[in-house]
Amino acid sequence: MALHRYKAVNAEGRVVHGQIEAANVVDLELRLSHMGLDFVSGAPARRALQLRRRRGVPRRELIAFCFHLEQLQKVGIGMLEALADLRESTEHEGMRSVIGAVHESIQGGRTLSQALDEHPRVFSRVFCALVRAGETSGTLPQVLRELTDALKWEDELAAHTRSLVAYPAFAGVVLLGVAGVLIFVVVPELAHFLRAMGGDLPWQTRALIGIADILRALWPLLVLLPVVATLGLRIAYEYSGAVRYRSDRLKLQLPLVGPVLHKIILARLTSVFAMMYAAGIAVTEIVRQSEEAAGNAVMRDALRRAGTLINEGQNLSLAFQAAGLFPPLVQRMLKVGEATGALDNALANAAYFYHRDVRESITRAQAVIEPLLTVLLGLLLLTVAMSVLGPVFDMLGKLRI
Repeated sequence: MALHRYKAVNAEGRVVHGQIEAANVVDLELRLSHMGLDFVSGAPARRALQLRRRRGVPRRELIAFCFHLEQLQKVGIGMLEALADLRESTEHEGMRSVIGAVHESIQGGRTLSQALDEHPRVFSRVFCALVRAGETSGTLPQVLRELTDALKWEDELAAHTRSLVAYPAFAGVVLLGVAGVLIFVVVPELAHFLRAMGGDLPWQTRALIGIADILRALWPLLVLLPVVATLGLRIAYEYSGAVRYRSDRLKLQLPLVGPVLHKIILARLTSVFAMMYAAGIAVTEIVRQSEEAAGNAVMRDALRRAGTLINEGQNLSLAFQAAGLFPPLVQRMLKVGEATGALDNALANAAYFYHRDVRESITRAQAVIEPLLTVLLGLLLLTVAMSVLGPVFDMLGKLRI
């Protein structure tokens, strides 16, 4: 199905515009009629709009979807009626279209998990697998509540990560702005003044003037080169498995950031494992589905090796130990969980351990990065100031004499 734009009239007589997936215009009109809208016009969306649509919906919309659907299911409201209410109350256009399409699929005879599986850019394979397990076991409200908690944690983690990146980004912008003013305004005037005054210049001043001359001559290339390099790396990362693997391995080896990223991935994996195991999904299927949740080629490869060992008869803790996925503390927790028959509790404890460790690691990294960048920025500005003002003070001193 392709994404279609439409213009319709709702029950109150108001004209509404939106986007929804449909096989063709006839199917689009049918879907809109089931949504309580009178079709006016519609056409396939342009490619640019389709690309934008494929990015999915904000995580907060998924949180609201899971929470409200859980509440409606708990009070006994039918799935179709609950989805219809959600569609009417959702303000985000993309999410409203997705809910409408899911509503139509269920009306056509599909289950909720099958309908969600038709939107892989919005609902991941792990999300759909958990919903499918909830449908099979009759614990869909509980699964939706666990999904809500997991998505809330991911949203909180994203907020912490943004706060961690905000100061370095601000410091970088300030640094670039100061460097631009110095290179394109201050240093050329300084060079002209010092050459007119004559005399020998310190080596750092000559180096600064030389660097400024090079940057002024090559600034178009220096601006274009990072853009081309970034696009090239993104394309290579998307289509080359070897590049993706090396890039993801490098991310895990970065100082300060690498250990935090590793813990974030492990926290996500333990949460997924705990939820899926509690939902009654087989361990081999959990490992296979968790490869998508890892979000890192190195960790996916380790999960694949662990899955192979489990298929060969190895237990979970020894398979993870051989694959190098978890540290000894978590391996011991999994081993005890297997021995006592409470593996779901062991996985939940491991998830809690990593959730807390990730928050503490981000706080510690932020406490280190901010003063470090402040010191580096101050040293750089001090070096430039000494290179610029040092010769000026020397010449003014000679003039007084």
